[in-house]
Amino acid sequence: MKFSKRLFAAVLATTMSVAILGGEASLHPAAANEIKVLVGSNPITSYDIQRRAAFLKLQRKKGNLTQIAQRELTDDMLKRMEMKRRNISISDAEIDKAFAGFASRNKLTPAQLSEVLNKAGVTPEHFKTFIMVQMGWNRVLSTRMRETGMISEQEAVERMRQQGGTKPSATEYLLQQVIFVIPADKRSAIIGKRRQEANAFRSRFQNCKTTRQLAKGIIDVTVRDLPRVIEPRLPGDWADDVKKTSVGQTTPVHDTEKGVEFLAVCSTRQVSDDRVAQLVFSMEDAEKKQGGEQKAEKVSDDYLKELREKTRIVNR
Repeated sequence: MKFSKRLFAAVLATTMSVAILGGEASLHPAAANEIKVLVGSNPITSYDIQRRAAFLKLQRKKGNLTQIAQRELTDDMLKRMEMKRRNISISDAEIDKAFAGFASRNKLTPAQLSEVLNKAGVTPEHFKTFIMVQMGWNRVLSTRMRETGMISEQEAVERMRQQGGTKPSATEYLLQQVIFVIPADKRSAIIGKRRQEANAFRSRFQNCKTTRQLAKGIIDVTVRDLPRVIEPRLPGDWADDVKKTSVGQTTPVHDTEKGVEFLAVCSTRQVSDDRVAQLVFSMEDAEKKQGGEQKAEKVSDDYLKELREKTRIVNR
């Protein structure tokens, strides 16, 4: 949705511009890397907190930066857990593009930006994780807004009656998922090779009926036929690519938690029924609402409160 893209851009631009203008921050003294917080079973370490505190100092934030850093990282972990639950992942390519884009806007190369972050004690890795969480959480919020903004079937029927009985239509997709699986412990070593293999596979792709035959003999490749999905229900991180892909073709590859994957568009058809009307009208209403950023912020705050209440958080 449009509001989430604007909100992410605003957060990222503000954070980054302040960081560059802030100058260098001193490194934290060396300390043992201890687990300070457990969010569910996910640890936040003293090293993580030091990096975030350095980031806050670079932004000229005031107050107890260690406490603020610990609180922010706890929220970030809750967001990451919800992203995982909803199968939302941000590719390395997207993160690198955002990182390079910020560097360019501040008249720096990515290497120069990395140097600034290293000298400040933040590190490029910590900042890229920050970018990943911001992007992923906004996709979560987009999904949440669609879910909570759904009109009822009765409201959809009444609106169709007011419009002369005309039902809106939407494209329904039959998709196939092809995953080049990467074990977590080998990800950094083989992801480039797996991307090459996936793109070579895409170049030989003919149609969804022959995918499994084409995959024979290739190690760690999974082919899944997905349930039919209506356009408004396409996953946010795949929607644009799927809509640009013709029948019998494949989307570009995405780096995901499972490895490297792409979707094939097996067939499409136009559908028009009460369920489609409910989805389409709900999406139209969401796009028309004013104050999208403010509403998203409230949804985010309420969502995080809900996640905190149902997640075991242990501060050590």
